Amino acid sequence: MPSAPPARPPESTTRVLLRLRRWARPALPRIALGGLTALGASLLALAVPQVLRVIVNGPLLTEGSQRGVILGALLVLGLGVLEAFLVWCRRALILTPGTTVERDMRTDLFQHLLDLPVEFHDRWSGGQLLSRIMSDLGTIRRWTVFGLVMLLVSGTTVVVGIGLMIATSWVLGLVYLVGAVPMIWLGFRFREDYKVVARRARDQAGDLATTVEESVHGIRVLKAFGRGDDALDDFARQADELRSTEVHKARTLSRVSFALGAIPEAILAVSLGFGVVLTSRSELSVGALVAFFATAAVVNSPVERLGMLLAMTLDAKAATDRYLQVMDTGSAVRDPAQPVALPVADPAGSRVELSGVHFAHPRTATADGQPRGGTDILAGIDLVLEPGETMALVGLTGSGKTTLLQLVPRLYDVTAGSVRIDGVDVRDLSRADLRAAVSIAFEDPILFSASVRENVLLGSDLTGQAADDLVAEALDVARAGFAHRLPDGLDTIIGEEGLSLSGGQRQRIALARAIAVRPRVLLLDDPLSALDVTTEAAVTARLREMLTGTTTLVVAHRPSTVALADRVAVLEDGRITGVGRHADLLSTHPHYRYVLTALSALDDADGTDDAESDELAQVRP
Repeated sequence: MPSAPPARPPESTTRVLLRLRRWARPALPRIALGGLTALGASLLALAVPQVLRVIVNGPLLTEGSQRGVILGALLVLGLGVLEAFLVWCRRALILTPGTTVERDMRTDLFQHLLDLPVEFHDRWSGGQLLSRIMSDLGTIRRWTVFGLVMLLVSGTTVVVGIGLMIATSWVLGLVYLVGAVPMIWLGFRFREDYKVVARRARDQAGDLATTVEESVHGIRVLKAFGRGDDALDDFARQADELRSTEVHKARTLSRVSFALGAIPEAILAVSLGFGVVLTSRSELSVGALVAFFATAAVVNSPVERLGMLLAMTLDAKAATDRYLQVMDTGSAVRDPAQPVALPVADPAGSRVELSGVHFAHPRTATADGQPRGGTDILAGIDLVLEPGETMALVGLTGSGKTTLLQLVPRLYDVTAGSVRIDGVDVRDLSRADLRAAVSIAFEDPILFSASVRENVLLGSDLTGQAADDLVAEALDVARAGFAHRLPDGLDTIIGEEGLSLSGGQRQRIALARAIAVRPRVLLLDDPLSALDVTTEAAVTARLREMLTGTTTLVVAHRPSTVALADRVAVLEDGRITGVGRHADLLSTHPHYRYVLTALSALDDADGTDDAESDELAQVRP
C-alpha cells in the first residue's frame, strides 16, 4: 500500500481558497469582468418578469393594445438576446485566464518539486505528486472559471430576486423566505459531510496512481515472479475503495440536490395558493402575480444549482489544500543569502575535506505511528581527499557509503560538521555552482526518455561540434561505443529510464554523463557493478587515464573497483576507521580484510551481469 503523505491541520474553506490569489492575481481583471457580464446576464433575466408585469397589467388586460403587446414582446426578445450575448462574453473572457492560472500553478509546483531535497522525495510517492500536478489543478481551474463566478453570480441573483419578490408582494416573499431556512441548514450539513469524502477521494486517487506507477515500473519483476494476479487484486481493491468513496460523494450530492430542487417547487405551490387568494381579494394584481412567479422561476435555477456549486467549491478546496501541502513544504537544502564562489580551479585538482560529519534522517512517524529516523548514519566522519586523488570508499552493505557521497553535492545536508571543497564549505556555495563542480554516477543509473546524446550532455551546456567531441570522448572513456551502433546512433531514443538497454549499457551511459560534466570532483557509486570483468577492466584503464586532475571518490562494492584508487578509506559503524593504500590496509586492518572477503564471496556468487557483447548492443522493443 503506498505510504500516505504527511497530514496537515484542517483549515477553513475560505482561508484555503483565498490563497489562490497568488496565482490568480494577474487573471483577476478578466475574471472579474467575466463575472460582471455573468451578473449582467442574470439581472437581465430578472428584468424580464418586470416587463411581463407591465405588459399584463397594461396593454394586455386594461388597454387591449396589440401594439403595446408587440412592443413588450420585442423588448423581452431583446433582453433575451442581450442575456445570451453576455453569457458568451463571460465564457470568452474567463476561459483563457483560467488556463493561464492552471499553467502557472503547474509550472510553480514542478519547479518547487525540483527544488525540494531528496529527503522530501524519499517520503512522497510519485502517484500522489502526479495527481496533484494534473487532476487537482484541473479541478482548481474549473472552479476558478466557472464555480467561483457562478457561485457569486448565483448568490447575487438569489438576493436581488428575493428582493424583487418581496417588493412585488411582501406576503408571498415572506413565504419564500421561510422555505429558505431548511435549504440553508441543508447547505451547512452538506458542506460538513462532503468535504471529508472529497479529500478522501483525492487521496485515494493519488494512491491508485502510485500503484499504477509502481506496477508499470516493476512490470518485469511482476512477470518474472508470476505475481500479476496479486498486483491486479491489490489494484482492484484500491479501485473499489475509490469507487465506494465516489459513490458516497454522489449520494451526498444527490440528496442535497433533490432537496434543493424539491423545496423551492413546494414553496411555489404554497405561494400559488396564497397568490390566488390575494388576487381574488384584489390585494394583488394579475401582473404582479405573473411577475412574482416568473421571478421565482429565475431564482429557482441558481438555488437548484447550489448543491453542484457547493460540491465544486469543496472539491476545489480539497484540491487546493493538497496542492498547498506540497508548496508549503520548505526545503532544508537552500542557497545561502550571499553565496561565495569557488577558487579558480587548480589543474592538479580540488581538495575535498569532510570534518566531523554527522548525518541522520529527520525523525518522522510511520503510518502506524512508530518513530523513524533520528539515529546517526554517519557519526563523526573525518576524511580528506587530496587534489587529483582517487579514493575508494569500502564498507559493508548499509554502512552509509552512498549517503556519504550524496553529502558532497548537497543532495542531503550534514546534520553536523562540514564538507569543504578547496576550503569552501559547500553550504556557502549556490547549489548551481556546487553541482557544476561536482558530478555523480549512481549505482542504479537513471536515464531519461531521450536520445543517447541528450542523456550524456545532461550536465553540460556545450552545443555544436564542441558538444559532439565531448560526447565522443565521454562515451570512449566509459567504453560505451555500442551507442554508435544503435539503430539511430547517438540520436536513438532509449526509452523511459533507459530500460530498453541492458544494465551494463545503462551504467556506461550514466558514467559517460558524469564524465561529460568535466567536474572538479567526481563521485562514483560503484558505477561498474553491472559490467563483466573484461569490460570493467577496460573502463577502469580509461578512467585512470582521464581522472588526472579530477578528485574522485569511488564507492567500491566489488574488490576489482579498488584498483581505481590511490588510497582506500574504510567506513565502519558510521566512522572512518582506516585510510591508506590497499596493501597496507590488508596487512593492518582486520575489518578491511573482512569486508574484502565478504565482497569477494558476493562477487563470485553473483557472477557478471553484463554478459552481452557490444556487437549485440541494440535497443530492444
